[in-house]
Amino acid sequence: MRQETREVPLSGAWLGEREEELVLEVLRSGRLSLGPAIDRFEELLAERVGAPYAAAVSSGTAGLHLLCHIAGLGAGDEVITSPISFVASANCFMFGGATPAFVDVDARTLNLDPDAVEAAITERTRAVVVVDMFGYPCELDELRAVADRDGLHVIEDAAEALGAEYKGRPVGSHGPSAVFGFYPNKQITTGEGGVVVTHSEEEWRQLVSLRNQGRDYAGGSWFNHVRLGFNYRWTDIQAAIGIAQLEKLDRILELRAAAAARYADLLAGIDGVATLAADDAEHRRSWFVYVAELAPGIDRDAVMAELRRQGIATAEYVPCVHLQPYMRERYGFGEGLCPVAEDASRRTLALPFHTTIAAEDQERVVEVLAAALERTS
Repeated sequence: MRQETREVPLSGAWLGEREEELVLEVLRSGRLSLGPAIDRFEELLAERVGAPYAAAVSSGTAGLHLLCHIAGLGAGDEVITSPISFVASANCFMFGGATPAFVDVDARTLNLDPDAVEAAITERTRAVVVVDMFGYPCELDELRAVADRDGLHVIEDAAEALGAEYKGRPVGSHGPSAVFGFYPNKQITTGEGGVVVTHSEEEWRQLVSLRNQGRDYAGGSWFNHVRLGFNYRWTDIQAAIGIAQLEKLDRILELRAAAAARYADLLAGIDGVATLAADDAEHRRSWFVYVAELAPGIDRDAVMAELRRQGIATAEYVPCVHLQPYMRERYGFGEGLCPVAEDASRRTLALPFHTTIAAEDQERVVEVLAAALERTS
């Protein structure tokens, strides 16, 4: 096959013999759910992020939903969140009937602007769902200070940020309950799944009960349901994969950071394209995807079409949540609500990126991108 038609996928998981070994152990044990592999994964994950408690669930969305449920968010409540995120950051409280209030982001980090959050608080505001977008830690201390002044709940959507650090400590260690996700394009994967980390024993007990149909384990009976719960259980097979992934997390983060640095070097001399915010003394990104921002006036659709024609996978990262069709129809949101987010959303795209991406593939991606920019400018 000729090089110019060789496909470069957008993402991919790094799995090996250790994952197979631990999965086989679970299969041979016969404990496929609610077993010791889940307990072990939770212990390792909590230790890794510096939180005392962790509860594994079926998805990051499920984890966010449980936190919103525990917070009692419902009809008549407003919840502030980011327009630059995956839709789960808003869906999680809409499930209970709460209304989203989208506020703009900082142009450099693409995370919530604390001043915009403060300006959006009303008498109906009950919570803020903050997002560590593209693995870059949000301004958590400032956002918490704003929320605390009005007695608001803070829920951290850290689904893209496992391994990130804020002010020298891991995301997840700072106090607010946080959720990480394990979809195949994340830093570590279990196929599907997520985990909630919390610093509250009481909240952890509720999470463990709610994820399993509201059971009360202290009662000693399998059929002792003390609250309305959900089936957000995880499996030991997924936990086995997760344990193996956690064992090599340091190497994963190292390889992804090196791949990101390689892209930055390759893109440095190309006009019309900028890279994401660099780390600083208080923020250390955990690389989830590699997103580039095109200069105003460049036809992003034409650039992406050319990349795809050349076998280079790409995607819009990400459309604004408030402009999704169901948001427009349900709440009447439209363009102009969050101008900074909307501008960034129109000009960003993801390039192929994963833990073991080959340097020659990155070089080819950038060559094709540079040619596409020249052709469409």
